[in-house]
Amino acid sequence: MTVPPEEGLSLAQDFPDATYEQWQQLVSGVLRKTGATVPDASAPESALTTTLTDGIDVRPLYTREVAGEVSKEGAGGPRGFPGFAPFTRGARAEGNAAHGWDVRQRHTRTDAAGTREAVLGDLENGVTSVWLAVGEGGLPVEDLERALEGVYLDLAPVVLEAGAGFGRAAAELLRLRGRLTDGAEPAAGSLLGADPLGYAARTGAHEAVPELRREAAALAEECGRREPGLRTYAVDTLPYHEAGGTPARELGCALATGVAYLRDMTAAGMPVEAACAQLEFRYAATADQFTSMAALRAARRLWSRVVQACGAPARAGAQRQHAVTSAVMMTRRDPWVNMLRTTVATLAAGAGGADAVTVLPFDDALGLPDGFARRIARNTSTILLEESHLAGVIDPAGGSWYVEALTDELARAAWAWFQEIEGAGGMAAALRDGLVEARLREGWAERGRALAHRSEPVTGVSEFPLLDERPVEREPAPERPGGGLPRVRRDDQYEALRARSDAHLAATGVRPKLFLAALGPAAVHTARVSFVANLARAGGIEPVHDPVTVDAGNAAGAFESSGASVACLCSSDTLYAEQAAGVAAALRAAGATRVLLAGRPGEAESAEYAEYGTDGFVHAGGDAVALLTSLLDCMGVDA
Repeated sequence: MTVPPEEGLSLAQDFPDATYEQWQQLVSGVLRKTGATVPDASAPESALTTTLTDGIDVRPLYTREVAGEVSKEGAGGPRGFPGFAPFTRGARAEGNAAHGWDVRQRHTRTDAAGTREAVLGDLENGVTSVWLAVGEGGLPVEDLERALEGVYLDLAPVVLEAGAGFGRAAAELLRLRGRLTDGAEPAAGSLLGADPLGYAARTGAHEAVPELRREAAALAEECGRREPGLRTYAVDTLPYHEAGGTPARELGCALATGVAYLRDMTAAGMPVEAACAQLEFRYAATADQFTSMAALRAARRLWSRVVQACGAPARAGAQRQHAVTSAVMMTRRDPWVNMLRTTVATLAAGAGGADAVTVLPFDDALGLPDGFARRIARNTSTILLEESHLAGVIDPAGGSWYVEALTDELARAAWAWFQEIEGAGGMAAALRDGLVEARLREGWAERGRALAHRSEPVTGVSEFPLLDERPVEREPAPERPGGGLPRVRRDDQYEALRARSDAHLAATGVRPKLFLAALGPAAVHTARVSFVANLARAGGIEPVHDPVTVDAGNAAGAFESSGASVACLCSSDTLYAEQAAGVAAALRAAGATRVLLAGRPGEAESAEYAEYGTDGFVHAGGDAVALLTSLLDCMGVDA
């Protein structure tokens, strides 16, 4: 039987509005039960606050009032409307709703035939523009015509990445565009990719920058007059991201670089509005989806402020953005998980309002991607666009108090860094004098500690690694120009440990082993056994848990049979008090060079366990990399 709803009935009318203070009281009650430390008694939620790499505190709950506290310009800052200054909500009023974002695939092969085959395959299956590495470390400029044979340049924009050779590459692409017949116009959205400061960041070739900047400004002036719809400059933040830059550092570098190029073009005689139209900004998108969304929104807001200060019309501040899924987050071990990372990053880029999105293939860290990997990469965008209809909503993150507050805080942190660069003489001087590298190293050192302690876990690497996985092999990728800022990856520290284990396996036929001495029944020791086994595998160490339970009587024999030289006791604190001393003594007698204990006892218990013969403790929050390194050293595994 269907009961018709009463006219005007509100489903919430019998429920009073909850207040922020009531929520705080509930939080305080839960924290008291758990025994958690509360830094600020007047704000119990402070115990649940997380600090991001840029020093931004993320609260557990955001409301209009909380967002208003974060922003001095009102709740969430000045957002405006999509397509209007300050463009926080999007550079165009329609967003990507009409046609979706530009699906842009990157190609790095050095042979024209292989490049052409890959390019045509992508364009036939959903890709809408082509990004080519040309010149040093990429396709020879003279092979550009053969590589683009069969590509309709009136339909598919071409984006070049040519380093110091952007002038030759641009001339060749312009020649090919000029050969269009039947009155066809070249596709809008092509990019010549001039980025002298980015080139200096990657290579350290600072002495070449002044001449390259003059060449780029002259090229921009010519294109502004003769090639509508074509952009000259790529303001590429990837060199800074790949050197360990935080989101705010990347945004600050983008602003400083964009300002430098505006100065070059206006000095060459271009109006500011025309100069702005020659820039495209390239950012990294990571699996931290909310930060990536907020960074793209903050980038548009910041650039609008710069253009306004330059005296150009407000519309000129609509930044064109190209988002690329992060290479730093891509792992070499268990690369299949990269598909999940790039999916989240692509969602963040689309929701953040990027105009073009490049999804790196899941095997990008291993060499040249194969056809399957490229297919998965382009289909990631296709699924989000065609099946999930992600582009159908303009600024879907807009109105979230968390995203609005995070956008505001990132913008402020980035602006402060931009001002520091400008105070140091501009981007060229900050790069040449080492300021940029020093700041990036500081940020990466902090993040490296989080990775080492596994407070930033990496699935398949520092968490849940698979020791016997079959390696994925790919054709080596061309060497990219280097010599400038370093390149880092999240898996670097663990990759070095796994490489030591692999070399040991190749030399001896076995991996280094850790014997897990589990005390008592499985229900008591399973949690700690699983924790230690997972940690050991992250360093390429094979855990041996056989038999399931040991005691002082059989521990020595089990240890000798394991082939290990190091052991770890795993059980409850209660059983440690009863059995740890006897089992540790038996393991020592059997030849264990080191005996660890799983857990984090207090100071008094630690001293007592040391008397029993244990050498250290394995626990959550510890420096996993330091522990695993010391274990491999103790096991005689060569570095």
